[in-house]
Amino acid sequence: MNSRAKRRIYHRAIGLVALMTIIVATSSLLRADTGTCGGASITLPFADVPAANVFFCSIAEAFFSGLTNGTGPGAYSPATNVTREQMAAFVTRTMDQAVKRGGDRTILDQNWTIQGANNLALTTVGDYPQFLKSDGSAVWVANRSGNTVSQVRASDGKVLDTWTGANSAYAVLCALGKVYVTGLTVPSALYEIDPTQPAGPVTVLSTNIGIFPSSIAYDGQRIWTANVGGPSVSIVTLNPVTVTNVSAGFSSPQGVIYDGTNIWVADDIAGSVDKLHKLDSSGNILLSVDVGARPRLPAFDGTNIWVPNEGSSTVSVMRASTGIVLATLGGNGLNSPFQAAFDGERVIVTNPSGDSVSLWKASDFMPIGSFSTGADTFPYGVCSDGLYFWIALSEADRLARF
Repeated sequence: MNSRAKRRIYHRAIGLVALMTIIVATSSLLRADTGTCGGASITLPFADVPAANVFFCSIAEAFFSGLTNGTGPGAYSPATNVTREQMAAFVTRTMDQAVKRGGDRTILDQNWTIQGANNLALTTVGDYPQFLKSDGSAVWVANRSGNTVSQVRASDGKVLDTWTGANSAYAVLCALGKVYVTGLTVPSALYEIDPTQPAGPVTVLSTNIGIFPSSIAYDGQRIWTANVGGPSVSIVTLNPVTVTNVSAGFSSPQGVIYDGTNIWVADDIAGSVDKLHKLDSSGNILLSVDVGARPRLPAFDGTNIWVPNEGSSTVSVMRASTGIVLATLGGNGLNSPFQAAFDGERVIVTNPSGDSVSLWKASDFMPIGSFSTGADTFPYGVCSDGLYFWIALSEADRLARF
């Protein structure tokens, strides 16, 4: 080998050694570091977050809880400004993680969504169940044609007791340790049940509320009913019982709900744009918000009110604090939707005409899917006990635990 070839090999070797030295030095500077957080040894996959970083443990918590994945392979970019888009992603993930980790479904390892009517847990109740409500441990069901109210244990769906004499029982409210039920009689009735007493006939509180009380709510002081046939809203004060019926401005009140600050009433206005009305303490309309056609029984998720629109097969989602409609949801199996309910994470809507229910994530309105309740079941009312959704299958005389 001549001297020129030897020199060429020598210089190449020197270059390779230098390159390897740079690579080793660089990798030693950029490798992920290990620190101690709360007494535990933690290694992050981010090469730009050394253990000496004062926020090392905070970044570790954000990463391990799923709030951030960094800005790229092996990078967190701790000194880079956060954009509004990135901040929105952080906030959304924070909300989702808090809901999932704090929810009863996750705690009890019951994170499934029922797939198909054959997998529903069913309870036979009275004749033609309509609406229902949970008191936390039991679900109370108004059986319209049976003129009864069933108490169903939430943990296993067992019927505990049945109260009689609730003629044309319809809407249900659990408040003050009691159960209140409207009756679609003439004149219309408001019934009361004391769960601490043995089952028997219901107590008739009043027959002075408006005609066809289709929905019922409580504001911490008074009971409110939305009366389709009035048309009116009834305000019931207890101890002693007094009733005030307000009709001004209402066309066909369908659903009533309390958001912690105001009473809202869904109003089906024939030949015009249907409304969701915000009321003052006297039942006067403070604000009217345009929603879809033939609004029915809404649900409040702590921030937004979800209004099923039977006529347009949509759901209007309105911010309760401002009265602004954030979204009008369609598709996802909506078919003449009737009632909505919230379980702390998801919103469900019944589709009586479609024999199905539709689900969304409450945090971002993303559809989860539409699920059958079985042919000719007519899912009507729905509520949540915080763990399960309970659906009144009116044509099947059953209650489905979903």
